[in-house]
Amino acid sequence: MSAVVDLNKYYAFLAAMFLMAISPGPANMFFVRIGLARSYRRVFLGVVGVNLATLVWFIAAAFGLQVIMMTLPLLFQIIAIGGGVYLAWISLKSLYSAFDLRNEKLSFSLSEPADPNSPLWSTFRDGFMVQLLNPKVTLFFTAVLPPFLDIHRAMPAQMAVFAVTSISMDILSMTSYGLGAVTLSHLLTNPKNKQRFDIAVSLILLSIAGVIIWHSLTDLFHIQPV
Repeated sequence: MSAVVDLNKYYAFLAAMFLMAISPGPANMFFVRIGLARSYRRVFLGVVGVNLATLVWFIAAAFGLQVIMMTLPLLFQIIAIGGGVYLAWISLKSLYSAFDLRNEKLSFSLSEPADPNSPLWSTFRDGFMVQLLNPKVTLFFTAVLPPFLDIHRAMPAQMAVFAVTSISMDILSMTSYGLGAVTLSHLLTNPKNKQRFDIAVSLILLSIAGVIIWHSLTDLFHIQPV
């Protein structure tokens, strides 16, 4: 019996997802802000809110990508190749920024401590909205995720596997950012530490992008003409 997902693509997804999960972004900076308020309950409520929004995105994406895969397989593969190119572009952009002395400090616009007197439910609400409206999440589902999907396997089952994987990694990374907020913010605002981090992540993502483009092109040439 064949696997639910293409294992080669899945392993590449694991590596890419791990790097994206630990990289500073709107969601992780939200947890730095919550963590600085020194409230464990707020951190965990925020994690629930963010990942509930991620689940909503996965359900919506599963239906949309399923339609494209079944009716327009050629378009689906073109989207996948575009996703690989996009991942390569953001990798090169991040690599350039790592060597740009003008960008040597990370901006923590969301890292001021959360108001400890605000209702607990507001942390859940804020987490949900941060992720639901996060532009990087839109790009993830339209550009980053499609290259890892196999056109010859059932979409709902694949999306379920990728959803569990993504949410599990996000829970670990976001909780870590929240509970270790002060330490992480100090480490990543150090120019040398941030530069090393950005270079390492960029190079690994760039190599993953190369693998994605190669696999997507191979799949494209194997599509039978209608």
